[in-house]
Amino acid sequence: MDQDYERRLLRQINHQNLPESQLAKQSGCATSSPVRVKSGDRFIPTRAGSNWTINFHYANENCRSPNQNHRAKETNTDTGRGRATSSLSQSLIDHFLVFKTISRADSHFLSAHEGLVSVLSDTVAYVALLRNELLGAAIETVPDPHTDDRRHAHLSQDTHSLFKYTVDPKRVPFDSSNEVSPYSLSPLSNKSHKLLRSPRKPARKISKIPFKVLDAPELQDDFYLNLVDWSAGNLLSVGLGACVYLWSACTSQGSLVAVGTHKGYVQIWDAAGGRKLSSLDGHSARVGALAWNGDQLSSGSRDRVILQRDVRTPPSAERRLQGHRQEVCGLKWSPDHQHLASGGNDNKLLVWNSSSLLPVQQYSDHLAAVKAIAWSPHQHGLLASGGGTADRCLRFWNTLTGQALQSTDTGSQVCNLAWSKHANELVSTHGYSQNQILVWKYPSLTQVAKLTGHSYRVLYLAVSPDGEAIVTGAGDETLRFWNVFSKTRCTKESKSVLNLFTRIR
Repeated sequence: MDQDYERRLLRQINHQNLPESQLAKQSGCATSSPVRVKSGDRFIPTRAGSNWTINFHYANENCRSPNQNHRAKETNTDTGRGRATSSLSQSLIDHFLVFKTISRADSHFLSAHEGLVSVLSDTVAYVALLRNELLGAAIETVPDPHTDDRRHAHLSQDTHSLFKYTVDPKRVPFDSSNEVSPYSLSPLSNKSHKLLRSPRKPARKISKIPFKVLDAPELQDDFYLNLVDWSAGNLLSVGLGACVYLWSACTSQGSLVAVGTHKGYVQIWDAAGGRKLSSLDGHSARVGALAWNGDQLSSGSRDRVILQRDVRTPPSAERRLQGHRQEVCGLKWSPDHQHLASGGNDNKLLVWNSSSLLPVQQYSDHLAAVKAIAWSPHQHGLLASGGGTADRCLRFWNTLTGQALQSTDTGSQVCNLAWSKHANELVSTHGYSQNQILVWKYPSLTQVAKLTGHSYRVLYLAVSPDGEAIVTGAGDETLRFWNVFSKTRCTKESKSVLNLFTRIR
């Protein structure tokens, strides 16, 4: 560096760091001994200035919000220029403006760490880079923004405190053990070089466009009905008006289709032969929810009754489950075939077993009708449910202990839920007022994807047998097929003798 320019640069910095009292004295004596300070407009990086030994401490006496602190900083700019700490912190930020323009949100990252959970992976890498250079965090790998840890344990949770900058001459530089080569032209530290070279998990891409769209005339816009289903034999059934239409991607043999009617009948049809096998009565109002459990069929009706029947036995052999005070609009059997979950218009979520006529568990936290119900195939006893327009929440329950686990407000009516077969994720469809499809990561409950396209409430949802695609139906009379789940790993059924639900005792 030119010695003359270095002398002028140091004179300028010393002039800025002088207290206001000394500046006033110099201004008062300017008539007698005028001093002309030459200021340059060039930024010349120096190798000695790359690693500042700076300690960051919380100032507990100030608990204002980041916005208030930012406004206070703007109003007190003229009065605070004489402080060496403010000048040093400003020099730190100016030093790293060479790499990337810092936005208003990035300028508050020191005191707003919880916002890092929802940012993109590139922004997470950039924030980790700044933490290395400014705070000496020694981060060598890019954290995954969709990790199961909800709040990233290595980040601070305090968002109300300010940082105070102090110089500690006794502190050993964090890169003292492995310094960057003096011949390197990069101003980054060694840890930041490792961070940039670290392998990064490829970003998951979910298509925002459905791969197939079918017309579905007379598909009713009724929240309490379930008119779309996709069987394990790759048979898709859709109720349109007074008819049920079947579509099969392959030849299905011996497939049974159950249809609930407006008059309270449950009809059993042979899908391969196209003929009705039986018509079961017992309900006095429309049947809006059906659930298969092997050869057993459960039906929920507006008459507030759930009927369980075995299609191989005479119709008289049935179990009547009474627990809801209004229409039953959701039914789902657990993966181990031992428990039935039912949701009703009375805002209740009930869990039944195969030996009792009364519910073994009852959950009343929802504030609206509970239609969306889904059992997790990955965790035994984990049940997810969603509420209607007045509730809008996803809630998770541990049915083994009867405890509520966690919940999140989705912002719109929850119409359906379905878990992925291959990953710990679930998809939810929504109605008023956003009409969207959301893919969630569990247990962090971060949104993996948001799909839009339906112009009406997305009331119907079914998952393909391979667990990769879903089909959604809405009152806009369309069926849309989406690829949302990736088949990353194959889940094998447990063959252990300790699993009491796979063997007869």
